[in-house]
Amino acid sequence: MNQNLHRIHPSDVRFRFTDAGLTLVELLVVLVILGLIATIGGIQVVNYLQRARTDTARLQLEDIQSAIDLFRIDVGRAPSQAEGLPALFDAPVNLPSWRGPYLRKRSTLTDPWGRPWVFRESVDGKPAEILSLGADGKPGGDNDDRDISSRDRT
Repeated sequence: MNQNLHRIHPSDVRFRFTDAGLTLVELLVVLVILGLIATIGGIQVVNYLQRARTDTARLQLEDIQSAIDLFRIDVGRAPSQAEGLPALFDAPVNLPSWRGPYLRKRSTLTDPWGRPWVFRESVDGKPAEILSLGADGKPGGDNDDRDISSRDRT
């Protein structure tokens, strides 16, 4: 055996096991800090998701308006109140000039909160209104609960 190898004596070890690890207080402080960071981050994610739904609703609204314009070009009029927005995806009865579907996905007929878009036929020269009642599903509201209407853009 090689005589140059020597054994480590316990007194040569500078690090003692009694100095290792965390105290319970230190561990609790770290957990509280991590909890605060997770809470703040979670709130930001929820706010971001709500804004994303509102933005998606505005984009869907533009798609629906474009589809109504194409429907009007082909048929000579906008969908009636009885036909509603489904006329953009399924051919109404007795409309031979219908060349749809005018929307790519049937899911466009529901807003990002899972409710059907409200369609109000044009009256007194005003254009038809397409409306989402926002996150709360009730008329009016503020921020993400605010209604999103095609008339807001005109």
